[in-house]
Amino acid sequence: MNPPVDQIRQKMQENGVMHSAILAFVRACQLMASGKSGLIPESKITPAKSVVDYRELDHSNAFDPSLLAKTVVIKLNGGLGTSMGLEKVKSLLEVRPGVAFLDLMARQILSLRSDTGAQVRFLLMNSKSSSDDTQAYLREAVPEIGDPSELELLQNWVPKLVRETFEPVGYSANSELEWCPPGHADVYPTLKGSGWLDRLLADGVKYAFISNSDNLGAVLDPTLLSYFAKENIPFLMEVTRRTEADKKGGHLATRKGDGRLLLREVAQCPDADLLNFQNVERHQFFNTNNIWVNLQELKTVMSASGGVLELPVIKNAKTVDPRDSSSPAIFQLEQAMGSAIECFEGAAAVNVPRSRFAPVKGTSDLFALRSDAYEVGEDGRVQLVGSRHGKPPVVNFSSEYKLVDALEGLGQPSLLEADVLEISGPVKFAEGVVIRGKVTISNDSSEVKTIAAGVYSDQSVSL
Repeated sequence: MNPPVDQIRQKMQENGVMHSAILAFVRACQLMASGKSGLIPESKITPAKSVVDYRELDHSNAFDPSLLAKTVVIKLNGGLGTSMGLEKVKSLLEVRPGVAFLDLMARQILSLRSDTGAQVRFLLMNSKSSSDDTQAYLREAVPEIGDPSELELLQNWVPKLVRETFEPVGYSANSELEWCPPGHADVYPTLKGSGWLDRLLADGVKYAFISNSDNLGAVLDPTLLSYFAKENIPFLMEVTRRTEADKKGGHLATRKGDGRLLLREVAQCPDADLLNFQNVERHQFFNTNNIWVNLQELKTVMSASGGVLELPVIKNAKTVDPRDSSSPAIFQLEQAMGSAIECFEGAAAVNVPRSRFAPVKGTSDLFALRSDAYEVGEDGRVQLVGSRHGKPPVVNFSSEYKLVDALEGLGQPSLLEADVLEISGPVKFAEGVVIRGKVTISNDSSEVKTIAAGVYSDQSVSL
């Protein structure tokens, strides 16, 4: 069945979607409707080859001001912290009292500018939901970073499609629910369609480092920047080793047909190949979503393919109102930023330390990050203290702590020497609690119980 391209294009044009994003979405619709499954069977790939190890790179280089002057840092900042009960952009979560993720990102850029004299560029890809909060916060808290409206890439929205016909869905009960974000790969048409791609290139900016705003491990790195520029790599993906905890997530592989690297997500894996997909010794690397792109190469590749990147499409079956299972059945089409690795001849991957992948996905991550196991530098970098040798503490919460408000009265114990902290039931830490090794704390009652000051080491505590 052919998708109603004219109808799709008209709806997007009427809602002000930029031409480059319309081209990308129409191509995605046609690819989906063509009957091509998008599945990547095990027989068509081999485990990723030629992945460079970060430890083997030249680490003698400090930041080169001439390279920094050609670099833009782009943070994907469209997400809200709704899963943690936050009704604003996730990057406004505080890592320390009065210090939000956005503060740290801005501080990193300002520190580089001050230390090197290079005017490192900084852009935030906001969504309609995150734009106002982000701009207001930067204007008030970090005015020295520049005019927030001049730091913004505004993410596009695309129509949800009726499953049976591929028409754009109509939903009079709430027309906003007719739209959805197209995935992080929207950064490419947004750069092009906004004019920023040509603008950056005209200003001599050649290298882009793109990462998620909730990943505080994703900082500009002199070793990686030097390697990326010196080797003239068009597209470089930071990957890290998969563990059993990562086996459901996507992995890097090499396509047999042309030897190019690609990403395979679980939605692209045939059921018969699921065991191979989950074999973390066979497929050892996953995408951190820390991506380096040569902007001139990006422009060249997009121009050669009609103004789009020829990316695989992920088809998500949902209802138009995710909270109402009786609402119309729709498809949401999504494309992953990292999947662009297969579009570039000579694209590469580098195996980086796990410390460069430290996303805050839930309250347990945030609780650990706020502890003394981490230190926040004046330059905005967040890292584990040296005595932890790169191994973060693991925190597991029961459902009472799903929302960020639950952390406010919890208190903050020392996790400097903690391996695993498990908390079940309503508790509160007194001042002076120290956790060492693996500690389990449980309270089966509905009454909040206080954990008294003291050292708790490799033990279970029932309150």
